[in-house]
Amino acid sequence: MNAHRPDGAPATPAADTTASAPGPGRVVLLTTSHRVAPGLLSWPAWQALHGADRVLCADGAHPQLPYLREAGITVEQATATADELVDACAGGRTVVVVAAAEGEPHLTDGLARLAGSGRVQMPSLELLPASYDLPGARLLDLVQVMDRIRAECPWSSQQTHKGLTKYGIEEAYELVEAIEEGDREELREELGDVLLQVVFHARIAEDDPDTPFSIDDVAAGIVTKLIHRHPHVFGDATATTPEEVKEHWLRTKAVEKRRESVTEGIPLGQPGLALASKLASRVRTAGLDVPLPVGEGPGYELLAMAVRAEAAGVDPEAALRAAARAYRDAVRAAEGLDA
Repeated sequence: MNAHRPDGAPATPAADTTASAPGPGRVVLLTTSHRVAPGLLSWPAWQALHGADRVLCADGAHPQLPYLREAGITVEQATATADELVDACAGGRTVVVVAAAEGEPHLTDGLARLAGSGRVQMPSLELLPASYDLPGARLLDLVQVMDRIRAECPWSSQQTHKGLTKYGIEEAYELVEAIEEGDREELREELGDVLLQVVFHARIAEDDPDTPFSIDDVAAGIVTKLIHRHPHVFGDATATTPEEVKEHWLRTKAVEKRRESVTEGIPLGQPGLALASKLASRVRTAGLDVPLPVGEGPGYELLAMAVRAEAAGVDPEAALRAAARAYRDAVRAAEGLDA
């Protein structure tokens, strides 16, 4: 049934403005990783940038800006407040904000306050990661932090390889303790401390006037070594058991080192039981028949015990540490303390 005006003429239907009214718009907060080369952005990021009505960036030195402009995107250098950003989105417009490295907390906090007030029709807010870190990306952060510490810290800037030696030994022992105690959180932390020693020494090495090298040279060397000593992974060789893998490793290592004696390369400064076990392992692997030296005293007795332990597949150093921990617990119990 048609509606009529009071004069009898058909009434004109009211216009439906709900379907055509523009929405409150859209804010896209574009984040990028400084660990990924500038300009390498995801496809959704490029779509958002090209489709935006405005692109804003507060940092005029942002590393992405030259690449965005080269791609034909107009970027306005502006620090917009939350209110200004809402106004810029009015009429259904889309505004992309290229975030700084630390994000845009002042902006997101301001938008949250506006939304919580209930007084403003808010645009939709989208967080769009434009680039993602690759595995190992935080190692780049460690290198950068170490480089700055080396340059600006009065203590670190004076350190030498020799001066850091004791710390490397301490951190290695603390790592072993974390492994043997089974403490996962402690293990993660101690691995970081050991990694710091590697990065620190590599940074010191960069300053050497005669034969400098960097952390990249260190990494390149171990990568080359791993590939060469794993022909069953990176080559045509075959290895289906751990024993066969060890044979590959020892064979390629022998070719690389060209050592005259199986004792070469064994650090004599390591703990005594570990040293005796390593010597016994080299002798056994080489198939040599070497009688133990004859002598009196606990040193020769410990040597014989270490050789027997190695032959039985037991690490004598780890076994003695386990026994020592049990002894420590017994001491604490005798003192009336918790183990």
